[in-house]
Amino acid sequence: MSLLDCFCTSRTQVESLRPEKQSETSIHQYLVDEPTLSWSRPSTRASEVLCSTNVSHYELQVEIGRGFDNLTSVHLARHTPTGTLVTIKITNLENCNEERLKALQKAVILSHFFRHPNITTYWTVFTVGSWLWVISPFMAYGSASQLLRTYFPEGMSETLIRNILFGAVRGLNYLHQNGCIHRSIKASHILISGDGLVTLSGLSHLHSLVKHGQRHRAVYDFPQFSTSVQPWLSPELLRQDLHGYNVKSDIYSVGITACELASGQVPFQDMHRTQMKEESQDSILSLLPPAYNKPSISLPPVLPWTEPECDFPDEKDSYWEF
Repeated sequence: MSLLDCFCTSRTQVESLRPEKQSETSIHQYLVDEPTLSWSRPSTRASEVLCSTNVSHYELQVEIGRGFDNLTSVHLARHTPTGTLVTIKITNLENCNEERLKALQKAVILSHFFRHPNITTYWTVFTVGSWLWVISPFMAYGSASQLLRTYFPEGMSETLIRNILFGAVRGLNYLHQNGCIHRSIKASHILISGDGLVTLSGLSHLHSLVKHGQRHRAVYDFPQFSTSVQPWLSPELLRQDLHGYNVKSDIYSVGITACELASGQVPFQDMHRTQMKEESQDSILSLLPPAYNKPSISLPPVLPWTEPECDFPDEKDSYWEF
């Protein structure tokens, strides 16, 4: 089935994936002078888009990107009844294996539970035959990675990086408070609206620490299809040992994203995947001078039941410095 078949509503049945009771969703504004971010009720136009699952109400303008391991096409579209610009993600479910289908299902379900202005909002989700349509607000500036490619090929300014990461970290903190690990923090998953609002996307890689009503300290799950995000993953996540990983692995990814925004390049991008877990841990040592880790004079061993004798300088000694 081709994409053109999706536009023929007389031949294709549209099935809504939204819950029976629509949760409140809105477009949020970032107020520079306001210390907190708040929700506002949807406008009349936004409310109409929220309830619109008729494929003929959306006019695709242009493809603006791809995602989900190149299985999803992202389009700028117009909701014709209201003239509202929206972003539509279209995925052919027939090309997705079971693991990818579960990831898509997770992202759709979580979008209805998370309520934070710095988390990407899904306005409505429905299927057209075997195609999944996800309608979300149009982010005029696109992703941070698109800004890098278009306007800042050599990296962004420190002020811009600070403002972008401020919004992303607020959303990430909300996820962590709810016991979730994002596992896919990178510039392409940070979106910026025309109002300057920064939102975090990429929820398909998210994993919850809460199982059967209990919050676990570590996770041992690793999605097999996440090879595209490995340059941003922490060493403990890549090692996949008995220690596992937790929400701190996202903090490492934020640091890599900061480097990405500052230089325009992704660290470890050209490195073989098997070398990344060692290199990402040892790379800082290559930038530092040799550490003083061996005393110049060998000292006798100290027995565990004795105290070492130390000669302290006289208080009147003028050469004593601390």
